[in-house]
Amino acid sequence: MHDLGAGFGYLLKGQRWMARHGRHYGFGLIPGLITLVLYVAALVALALWGQDFVGWSTPFADDWSSPWQGLFRGFLTAVLFVLALLLSVLTFTAATLLIGQPFYETLSEKVDRDVSPDGTAPESGLPLWRELWVSARDSLRILVRAVLWGVLLFALGFVPFIGQTVIPVIGFFVTGFFLTEELTAVALQRRGIDLRARLTLLRSRKTLIWGFGTPLGLSFLVPFVAVFLMPGAVAGATMMARELLGEETGEGDAEVGPASVGE
Repeated sequence: MHDLGAGFGYLLKGQRWMARHGRHYGFGLIPGLITLVLYVAALVALALWGQDFVGWSTPFADDWSSPWQGLFRGFLTAVLFVLALLLSVLTFTAATLLIGQPFYETLSEKVDRDVSPDGTAPESGLPLWRELWVSARDSLRILVRAVLWGVLLFALGFVPFIGQTVIPVIGFFVTGFFLTEELTAVALQRRGIDLRARLTLLRSRKTLIWGFGTPLGLSFLVPFVAVFLMPGAVAGATMMARELLGEETGEGDAEVGPASVGE
């Protein structure tokens, strides 16, 4: 239970740190806004033409009598849209981080320097194109895992009672874990830690990860909230990554001095 509270504390610390460094906040919103526009456009297109797509992909039902054809295709259309919403939540962070990679790298480094006792931050030493490639590759691998979990949980959702009570709760924890992986990847990848090692590290402190990622995932279900929380989430994930690695943290996050306001 202590780790759950600590994880949530890092989420709050990240938002507080971002509020103290307001000059970067507006720029930090740009990647999220771009991603949001793309996702909304995709979901609107699915809502408009999803039924046509289902009809095209199920020609075997063309000769079914009414009302079975309409019920079957209506059900598949609803399933398709629900899956799209689930994937939107699971992939929004990855897409935003990929689009905003240069900014979030800079933001994460600034957080590291601010809370590091010696004022330094690890650097990957990789060129930007290489960092983008590694980030895109790892995000795709995480997406595959998230999709498999999403399909499994969606199927289990049809199990009576359990599907309407236990499975949604598990789904939120799974979403929180993957969200946290994507967010901490900014700091951990800069330290040269690969995906397999990152997953092992996060699994060693699951309750800490859930405390950070699960409430964040729940908040992302509210329209537009993800856009405004993303910069602070990156900041909080960087601080949490330092704890996961056992790195010493100074008091830069706790103190609000005149020099830090508006930086």
